[in-house]
Amino acid sequence: MIETAFHPKRNPRMDVIRLKSPPKKQIALIAHDGMKQDLLAWVSYNKGTLSRHVLYATASTGSLISAATGLTIISLRSGPLGGDLQIGARIVEGGIDFLIFFWDPLQPQPHDPDVKALLRVAVLHNIPTASNRATADFLISSTLMDQEYVRIIPDYLERIHREQEE
Repeated sequence: MIETAFHPKRNPRMDVIRLKSPPKKQIALIAHDGMKQDLLAWVSYNKGTLSRHVLYATASTGSLISAATGLTIISLRSGPLGGDLQIGARIVEGGIDFLIFFWDPLQPQPHDPDVKALLRVAVLHNIPTASNRATADFLISSTLMDQEYVRIIPDYLERIHREQEE
């Protein structure tokens, strides 16, 4: 559910959007090739918790996780073929609550612009995001994981209009 609310402490001239993430989260799982085994180990360790949520993944990551764990995964396209952008679009539409993206910091990717766009959208929409196992461990063990959570997102459209008027 999306609602707009005035947030005087943040900026007296900026509205915010409140987006409710339900207790059953929609979680995106992505890993670059060099990090797939790390993500698989993390998912296997957290299989019980993850089984209570709706899981999305890019194609090869989703196939790997599903085959190894038996978890139900909604698979999208491969990252280089638009899968990262599909996840980003779902974030924009309010269809992803949580992003686990084990990206490889040592390997250049042919779809780096897509990766950057995905991470930018995740930040814009205030999505909890983990890019490594330590962060993923902290996020999944949070007491907020199985509760409704209201994300507060600045209304950037209002900001853009205001800046154009000034």
